[in-house]
Amino acid sequence: MGLAQEFKEFALRGNVVDMAVGIVIGGAFGKIVSSLVEQVLMPPIGLLMGGVDFSELAVVLQEAQGDAEAVVIGYGAFIQSVVDFTIVALAIFAVIRMMNSMKRQEEAAPAEPPAPPPEVALLTEIRDALKAQNS
Repeated sequence: MGLAQEFKEFALRGNVVDMAVGIVIGGAFGKIVSSLVEQVLMPPIGLLMGGVDFSELAVVLQEAQGDAEAVVIGYGAFIQSVVDFTIVALAIFAVIRMMNSMKRQEEAAPAEPPAPPPEVALLTEIRDALKAQNS
């Protein structure tokens, strides 16, 4: 199964455990990822795009008038949020993928009983030999 197909199945699956893991990891890494995107990733990307500051990208619908603030659509912040979400989703996917592969390995391993200690094996042979003599 391809990586993209496996990620699609993960993203569309309604498994409660996967959702709980996603919520916990998302909460734990949310601030770190936001800081990473805002302060580490977006400035070089903005520089490569001609000095664009993504946090300031917006469409002004109505200029500020008197005490009323300007009405703007801040699509730069939205772009940063999409990048944040993508990084968190990929991290969660990696954890779930690792857990699934460990589950598959456990299911594939045959459940053989452990070999008895040599003393028990010897006693079993003696018992079987005595039964054979008495028969």
